[in-house]
Amino acid sequence: MSIKKWFKKKKKVVFDDGTMDKTYSSEKKFSSELQAKQEFERSVQKLFHVNQWSDLPGITSKFVLFDKHGNEKDEPEPEFNDFIKILLPGPFPENWVMVTDIKKGDNFAEFTVSPSIDPTEEQDGERKIEHFFIDKATSTFRVELRGDTLTAWEIGKREGINDDEEAGDREILNSSLAIGGWAFAQKVQWKKLTDFLVHKIEIG
Repeated sequence: MSIKKWFKKKKKVVFDDGTMDKTYSSEKKFSSELQAKQEFERSVQKLFHVNQWSDLPGITSKFVLFDKHGNEKDEPEPEFNDFIKILLPGPFPENWVMVTDIKKGDNFAEFTVSPSIDPTEEQDGERKIEHFFIDKATSTFRVELRGDTLTAWEIGKREGINDDEEAGDREILNSSLAIGGWAFAQKVQWKKLTDFLVHKIEIG
């Protein structure tokens, strides 16, 4: 059996109908609603300071924020149509996502990203999605305050492997990442991030 056929067979087992939804969350209860409100404001700052996620303790991915023109940003907060370059631990290629939605309220804040092209590449011709998930996949990063309790989520929707011809020379590598390496690392990465967002762990 060829490597490509093996991954196609494995994909049916792991991803069932071709895509998968996953959610990771962390929760922390405080001594009073006032304290929880103060800690919520700090959580929002952590949520939108994307570059800081690279400094999480232990082995972690690197996150770099770019503007809609493909220029690295000095301002930490993402805006609609900004890009984030994600460098996974190990000898893997860059993965890119675009910010597709941002929402803020009195007691919640979130933003959503989807796999995207590399905005720093030349724009001549058709460009490919530079991510191991398909472009219909989304990840929503959210913090929410309810009374004296703070909760953070990473909500993954429609996570399917970017392994069609459009993936080019990344077809097999994307399958390997999605089924193998990232399947395990995803839980560690996002659980660590949600713990950070509710202040169960800190940087430095």
